[in-house]
Parts: sequence; structure tokens; C-alpha cells
Amino acid sequence: DFGHSSELAFVVEPSDDIAVQEQPLILYCQVEGIQPITITWRKNGVMIVDSENAFMLANGSLYVSRFQRVRGDGSSDEGEYDCMAQNHYGLVVSRKAKIQAATMSDFHIHPQNAVVEEGGVARFQCQIHGLPEPVILWHKNSIPVNTDNERYTLLPKGVLQITGLRAEDSGIFHCVATNIANVKFSREARLTVSGSHSTVYKDPMILVGPENLTLTVHQTAVLECIATGNPRPIVSWSRLDGRPIGVEGIQVLGTGNLMISDLTVQHSGIYVCAANKPGTRVRRTAQGSLVVQAPAEFVQHPQSISRPVGTTAIFTCVAQGEPPPQITWLRNGQILETSDHIKLKNNNSTLSIYGINQTDEAIYQCLAENSAGSTQASARLTVLWADGLPSPPQGVRAETVSATTIQVSWEKPLQNTKEIIGYVLHIRKAADPVEMEYQEAVSKSTFQQLVTDLEPSTSYSFYIKAYTSRGASKASEVTVVSTLGEVPAMPSLFIKVINSTAVQATWEPSIKLGQHEGFKLYYRKVHLSQYTGPVLLASNVTAYNITHLDASVVYEVKLLAYNQHGDGDSTVRFVSLRETVERTVLNPPCDCMKDEQNNKTSTTGIIIGIHIGITCIIFCILFLMFGYRGRLLMCKNVQEQLSTPQIPRSQRNTAGLVLNGAARRDRDDRDLNGKQLDMNELERLFPASPSQEQQDKRIMSAHIPSAPHDDTQISTLPLDEFSITEEQPDPLPKPPHGGSPPAPPLDPGLANEG
Repeated sequence: DFGHSSELAFVVEPSDDIAVQEQPLILYCQVEGIQPITITWRKNGVMIVDSENAFMLANGSLYVSRFQRVRGDGSSDEGEYDCMAQNHYGLVVSRKAKIQAATMSDFHIHPQNAVVEEGGVARFQCQIHGLPEPVILWHKNSIPVNTDNERYTLLPKGVLQITGLRAEDSGIFHCVATNIANVKFSREARLTVSGSHSTVYKDPMILVGPENLTLTVHQTAVLECIATGNPRPIVSWSRLDGRPIGVEGIQVLGTGNLMISDLTVQHSGIYVCAANKPGTRVRRTAQGSLVVQAPAEFVQHPQSISRPVGTTAIFTCVAQGEPPPQITWLRNGQILETSDHIKLKNNNSTLSIYGINQTDEAIYQCLAENSAGSTQASARLTVLWADGLPSPPQGVRAETVSATTIQVSWEKPLQNTKEIIGYVLHIRKAADPVEMEYQEAVSKSTFQQLVTDLEPSTSYSFYIKAYTSRGASKASEVTVVSTLGEVPAMPSLFIKVINSTAVQATWEPSIKLGQHEGFKLYYRKVHLSQYTGPVLLASNVTAYNITHLDASVVYEVKLLAYNQHGDGDSTVRFVSLRETVERTVLNPPCDCMKDEQNNKTSTTGIIIGIHIGITCIIFCILFLMFGYRGRLLMCKNVQEQLSTPQIPRSQRNTAGLVLNGAARRDRDDRDLNGKQLDMNELERLFPASPSQEQQDKRIMSAHIPSAPHDDTQISTLPLDEFSITEEQPDPLPKPPHGGSPPAPPLDPGLANEG
């Protein structure tokens, strides 16, 4: 065995074949691996016993001396054969080889007589079934047709095309079909070429379009398309999906037949043949589908593995093909049956064996099969088992602590405890598959574990294994216990004011609530102790309207979820409707139609008002301008006629005329010229009533001192802003040289009246 793999595997497997009647047949099978190896054969799943007709050779191959499709006892040598090899480690089975008898039927389509005008197209066809596919050749006048003639095209399916017919093409045609089973001749057909080449216009027409074909990769496809017309149409090919046909392996036979060699799966599609009239867009089309199948083949083979007892073994087998292959697993040549600890996933691509033991040690095979063929791959599972490993832990118990916690306890194994380095607690929901199991490691001195973060009201299974540096013990007994029930969590709650007497309570259902049967809703006025409710709501309800409320008080709203274990914690919200009432009073609802009409009316009024206002402003400005100009001219005339003595600056405050607001204009008065304001001017500006005329005559004009060379600006004040005050006079200084005598003091009576 030196230089050979220790794994039991096939070097040569039997292949599909077509056998000839009464001829010998050999099916090959060669295996490698650790000896001794025993090889046996099966046909259609039944063991073949050596006989005079079929027996196994020394190299493991099967020899059939005289292959017969049907024997005298009604049996047949046709069928599916496979080879089985077995050694100490297990058994493997080869792929299935399909053996069929070579046959040939009679022709079911014979060539037909044809009369075609010169320059036209002639087509003859023969069809016959056989295994293997018969090769069809054509004879003209009992002589094989010259295939070197470009006008003669022979297609693999028994079609003969002749284009550009001439008189010498006339004759008698027949076909000859040949395979390993037989040789057969078709009936004869006469071709007559008549007349001369016609020049009459004819629309393009497709005589024969492509057929639907189903082939296997690496075969050759011929899509026929023959067209007529005058002028001679141009034949072109395309794919219906718009993808390019390509050039590699593509060839045109004759005037328009498409041949694709070495087929691949990518060649599958619908092909369109178009006959185009030269120089125009006139065309005729025909289409046919091509399906290319690919036998199953492995993308990833399963690998042999070694695993300690109690662990998990995983084999992966990925295959591809067209159509997609089906995957089947065998264990030592027998169909693998799944169980609690043997699972198939990913369309049977992954085989998982949980908690393996010595009985799981075997050779596992992956068979991939589709309509185009089958293949197989194998891998061995070796279960590691060391002597002196601990016995299983004893007395496993599980006690429920809460809705999410269980405490598991156990006792040490009875045997081989010295090398224990720790324990592993295996945890799984009782309803979950084995692959959902998870583990928690525990030190060797600990004999209990608190398992947390569990789901309420759920059953869990537990078992323990003791581990050493050389492997794990067998699993302890399994114990199952359930967690306690749990009340639901607090729901989220939101309050929305609908109007002055109603609010809407809404909440969001959450998985965090846990199992709950429904909700309870309470509400009350905050100054009262008693709630209104509960209002019982189903678990799928998420909103509730509370109506007929008092807008002048604050309300408390409370919501909780409940289940068979009791009521959960509640969520409380407070809400006031007072703001809604005030907002309604301040912003009463509008009559939109009335407002719209008022808006139209008020807009017109605003425009008219603007025009009137602008007109009034213009008149006022003009009135003030002309009135002011007239006063200035009158003041000049008065000043020329009257001369009033000036009061020196030092006696400015002794006696004078005090106007309301004069203090604010003192800084402006400094810029005025020394102009005289006589009694007549005052009377003109501020006319007095007749009863006051005598008193007003006693008012002396006051000279307002100012800087020289300034002009006086006189403002008109309304009577209600005008007052006259009297101050105690100081001795008046002598007037300056050439000045007017000082004015006499004001009468106290007038001052008081003012």
C-alpha cells in the first residue's frame, strides 16, 4: 500500500455504455485504500452473483460474455450497474453506469419526390432512431453524394440541402443509416429540375426553421434554416435575449444553417433565423430553442475528518450541473437516514452529526445526480476514543429560579476523575433542533451553574460532559425543565389632544412586552382618588379615544399589559385640555366664505383710502408752505415799523415770556437774529377773547437776545401750549448806549391768570 492513499476511494469507476447484442461487455472498477478490500457488483440495486454469463475479473472489473437485450427467461442485461468496495473502515459505492443495447429502428421519415425550378432550393430528409445515434449518408443514383460541392449541404440529422439548382442535379436520391447495431437504406426519391431561372420577384420565405434541441455539453448543435425568394434572401442569426452568439466554435453550413461545436451551458437560449430581402427591411423570421445540459460535477468534495466522542462532525458537498443536481448521502453504501443527531441542511449540501459516538464511525458518500449524469465523492469519519476517560457526570438536576434563570447541578463521574480539567454544560430549547444547542464551560471544582438570559415559559434541556486533555466523557442523562412565566413589560404610551373634551391614547406594541393577552387602560381627574376603568383592550389594539372629559381639569392616564401571570408595570401620562380651550377662544374658527368676501371688499377700501390719504398730505404740505411764507413777509414789515428796546443778555431771566417747551429750544434760539416781536404780532398769532383785550394790552414785547447777524424763525404754537409766567424782577441794568428803554415789569395779576 506504500504510495497509495489510506482512504478507500475509486480510481476508475464504471461509465455509461452502449452494448452490442451477443457481444462481450466489460465494466471497469478500480479501488485504492488499506487492504484487504472486497469488491462486489450490483445491477439495479441487486447484488450480481458470478455466473457463466457475468463474473468479476481479478482487477475488480465485471465481464459480461454475451450481452443480450432480452434473455429467454425475460431478463435483460440492460440496466444501471455500480461497483461496491469495502475494507475495515467502511464501504463505498461507485457512480451508476447506464448500460443500453445498441439498436436501430426502421426509417420513420423517407425522402419525397420533388420538382423545383432551376435556381431554386431542394431539400430531402430522412429520420431514423438508434443507439448510438446513426450516421446518415446520402446517395445520388446509387453513388455517394459529393460533399465537396458547395451547393450540397449534409446536416447531421439526415437532411440534404441543394441550392442554386441546375439541370445536372436531377436524379434519384436515398439515404443510408449506419451504427454498431445495423445498416439500413431508405426509400428512393426523384428530384426534377424544370424550366429556366425565373426573374419574377418573390418575397423571402423560410422553408424550414430551427428545431428545439436538448443536448449535452461538448456535443455539436446544428440549427437548420433554409429560405427562398427572388432575389435570393440573406440569412442571419441572432439570440432572442440580445446576447451575442460569439464566433468561437460557430460555423455556417450551406447558405444559412448554424452549427455550434463543443457546446457549453452558456449556449442555451432561443435562436432566431431571419431571411432578409437585400437592400430592404423586408424579412421573415423563425426561431427555435437550444437547451444544453451539464452532468453533475463537484465544486467542493467532502473531506475525511477525525473527531472526539461527543463532538460534532460536519461534511460539506457542493455540486453543480444543468439541471441542478440532487444530492443524496450514503453511510457505508446505504441511504443515510436523518435523526435527532444527524441533520441535512442547505439542500442536502451539508451533513452534520451531533454528539458523535463510536457507532457513527463510517464512510459517508455524497451522490450528485441529474438527467445528464451522476458522480460521487466519499469521506471517512473517525471517532477518537481514548481509554481511561471519565464516566458520565451523575445526578444532573435543574431547578427553576425565575422566568429567565435556571440552576443546573450535578455530581462528579464515578470513574477516572483525576484527569478532569472541567465540565461543559450543553443547553438547548427543548423545541429547537440539535444544531441550535450552545455550551457553557465550568471549572472542574464547580458542580452547579446558574443559566441566565432564558425565555419565560419555555422548556430547556440540559446535559453535562466531563473533559480531560485526551477527550470528553460520554454525555450525562438529559434533564428538561421550564422557566417560570413572566408578566409583560411596560408599554410605551403617548397622549394626543383631539379637542376640548377628548384625547387619544396610543402605544406601540413591542416584542419586549413578552407574551401578553391584552391591555388595561385607566384614567381619572388628578384631584380624585378613583380611576375610571379598567378598559380591557385586545393585544392587537394600539389606540383608544377617551371622550366626555372636563376641559378645566388635568387628567391622569395609565396603561399596562397583562397575561395569565398577572399585570405588568403601568405607564402613566398627564394631560390638560385647558390650553386647547384657550386657544379656541383666542383663535375662533373662521367663516372662510365670509372672510373671503370681506377680503375682497376691504381690499377695495384700502386702495381708495391710500389715494385719499396721499391727496390730504399733498394739500397739507402746500398749505404749510404758503402759510409759512406769508408769515415771514408780515414779520419783516412789522420789524421795519416797530422798534423795541432789547433786554441785555445778563437780564435774560429777570422777566420774560416763557413758552411751554422753550427750554428745549434755547440752543436753537441762540442762532436767531435780534428781531423785535411787538404786541400786534402776538395778538395776530394768538388772538385773545374780548374780555382779555385790556389785560393783553399791558403785555410788553420782550426782546430775545441772540447772536448778531442771525435770522429769527418764529413758530406758531397752539393756545393750549402757551403760558405766561412772572418772576421777581431784578434791578434792571442801564440799557446800552443807543438802546431802547427797558420794558416795565409784568402785572402779577396777568402772571397768575396765565
